[in-house]
Amino acid sequence: MLRKASLPLLWAQDVDEQVETVAPGMHPVLKAFVCGSISGTCSTLLFQPLDLLKTRLQTLQPAVNGSGRAGMVTLLFRVVRTESILGLWKGVSPSFARCIPGVGIYFSTLYMMKQKFLVDRSPTALESVFLGAAARAVSGVCMLPVTVVKTRYESGRFGYGSVYGALKSIYQTEGARGMFSGLTATLLRDAPFSGIYLMFYTQTKNLTSQGQLDPVLMPLLNFGCGIFAGILASLATQPADVIKTHMQLSPQKYHRTSQTVAFIYKDFGLVGFFRGGVPRVLRRTLMAAMAWTVYEQMMEKMGLKS
Repeated sequence: MLRKASLPLLWAQDVDEQVETVAPGMHPVLKAFVCGSISGTCSTLLFQPLDLLKTRLQTLQPAVNGSGRAGMVTLLFRVVRTESILGLWKGVSPSFARCIPGVGIYFSTLYMMKQKFLVDRSPTALESVFLGAAARAVSGVCMLPVTVVKTRYESGRFGYGSVYGALKSIYQTEGARGMFSGLTATLLRDAPFSGIYLMFYTQTKNLTSQGQLDPVLMPLLNFGCGIFAGILASLATQPADVIKTHMQLSPQKYHRTSQTVAFIYKDFGLVGFFRGGVPRVLRRTLMAAMAWTVYEQMMEKMGLKS
């Protein structure tokens, strides 16, 4: 019964076959990249609709937007009615283009830093914040142009035909500035999120009696720790996500982070910095928990410590 009820456990089992295809002689950092990329693929496909709803909610006009869960549900039915059920997966191509290599870069960078600085010991709370933030900053900078395309796809305001075509169009019309719009806000969102997440995730796992737990239950425990860490990290970084979205959708209007903050406060008030919070908390929490659960199971199958 447990195997049927445990979603993370089922996902971990489903990727076992993919683990076996990885060459035994592959470098450990490259193995971490592959594990991260596969975990990112699974979580992105599952939770893309929540990301689309988050982006739409953040950019709706005050008179149209509802509040809380009601606003998200209303928008969900509106998207399905006007764009079909597949409309909820609009932007999944740039999401894959960003998350598959991006999550791989994050986990491989994190693995490499752990091997260099920790030498087979668990990180302290402060070390977890630093490691998570640093790894996410590297990944965020590398994948920011694709993040810009993803945000614009999800908004429904742009008619790009492909990820490559979108990148080419943005570079030709807006230059490098357009491709890296929202960089500061993205780093202010992603680096603290990953740092806070990793701190709560590792500390929560350390408090549990993992040595006395049935190995079959480990994926479920990891998933539960990830849910707890994801909620706290998502709430702490929600304002930065709203700022990032506005800057990437309207780079001609929003040139600086401070200017964007002022415009959002003027147009939407303090509550504007938390618009789209419900779908984002759901997505980031579930996606991070799923990614970490699958990643750790795959690393264990490869004989590596995550």
